[in-house]
Amino acid sequence: MTPNTSSLLTVKEAASLLRTNQATVYTLIHSGLLPALKLGAYKVRPEAISKFLEQYEGKDVSNPYNVIDLS
Repeated sequence: MTPNTSSLLTVKEAASLLRTNQATVYTLIHSGLLPALKLGAYKVRPEAISKFLEQYEGKDVSNPYNVIDLS
């Protein structure tokens, strides 16, 4: 099975998909909320973004070190 590396997203592309800035994506990666790998620069799989959105829907992740429920 050959991995589809063309679907790896840069931090800039991930930020665009999440409608946020690159600094926020780096914070999400460093906090462990958004899985990534480093191949010279950080790369994120589209599946990781989908999983992140599903897992944290209904949560405030403004501070990824203190995730709280929206109410």
